[in-house]
Amino acid sequence: MPPLSLYIHIPWCIKKCPYCDFNSHAVKGDTPEAAYIDALLSDLSKDLMLYNITRPISSIFIGGGTPSLFSPESINRLLRGIEQQVALKTDIEITLEANPGTFESHKFAEFRALGINRLSIGIQSFNDKLLKKLGRVHSAHEAIIATEIAHQAGFENFNLDLMFGLPDSSPDDSKTDIATAIGLKPTHISFYQLTLEPNTYFHKFPPQLPNDELIFSMQKHCQKLLADQGYQQYEVSAYSQPGLQCRHNVNYWQFGDYLGIGAGAHGKITQTLPQQIIRSFKPKSPEQYLTDTHKNGGSEVIAVAELPLEFIMNHLRLKQGFTLDTYQATTGLDITTLEPALSACLKQELLIHENNHYYCSEQGWNFMDNILEKFMP
Repeated sequence: MPPLSLYIHIPWCIKKCPYCDFNSHAVKGDTPEAAYIDALLSDLSKDLMLYNITRPISSIFIGGGTPSLFSPESINRLLRGIEQQVALKTDIEITLEANPGTFESHKFAEFRALGINRLSIGIQSFNDKLLKKLGRVHSAHEAIIATEIAHQAGFENFNLDLMFGLPDSSPDDSKTDIATAIGLKPTHISFYQLTLEPNTYFHKFPPQLPNDELIFSMQKHCQKLLADQGYQQYEVSAYSQPGLQCRHNVNYWQFGDYLGIGAGAHGKITQTLPQQIIRSFKPKSPEQYLTDTHKNGGSEVIAVAELPLEFIMNHLRLKQGFTLDTYQATTGLDITTLEPALSACLKQELLIHENNHYYCSEQGWNFMDNILEKFMP
């Protein structure tokens, strides 16, 4: 069985950003913290029984929304309730997503004392003009203060989220953002392009974005700045100091297993290979999630014919790619099921085969859709 992770979704945030397509909802009045923690623990209990889970949890990621809106008391009750239901690995990685507008020194010191050992801080930019265009509720100064608080609270491992290709931005804006982030000494930086996702305000009312050539040159320059300072790109948009990759997300990309609890959360659990790899999802509406005693939005078995594409789509996000042994171990399929697509990608120099690994060439990174099309059933 592959490693097992746990994703926990807390759907509330201070304000819904115009580019955000996640299942998040602006807070109206008090959040029902106690009731939601009860619902999460009940949800976990049902999933553990449904899938007969005996494996320990190797990572926990509390995402949102803005989970740092919840009190340390509520997060403590959540973590202690999880410990009572399922075994946790001794070196477990526990990540909490946070936004600068919710940072308080004592609060984050308490989060650290509870066992949370990694933060992911949603900065997006250190430019007040760009933050306003993105609809963010924090300022550049508050973003810098947030990282200082993270250090003071004892977080030796934290991520800063940054975006590029922002409305009315210039290459200098991105260079300044990256340089500022590096100076704050995070262990991990996520650096990804703004995309206009369906069902967002920006998709309905598109802002003026820089042209593609400018965005590409800006990305390449910033990637060099990151590399020069020891941040290794290990995934499409993730850069870390050596050995400090986000283990939870790497498990996703390596086609590992994960339980998903909370409003709109998704999970993927291997029961039997290759016939029983299951995708699950929970009700998206927080109100429905709180009142639905079953907490089951539904599930589906991934068709065996779709497994090659599912595996490739995840693994090729990683710079190291995959091995054929990993493919067989996580899908239960023979390596011949990757053909003729694998050979075609090698012939067209979209993929490279080296040291038993298959990974994207520079051309492959830029034409990922062409690769994936070849593996479609």
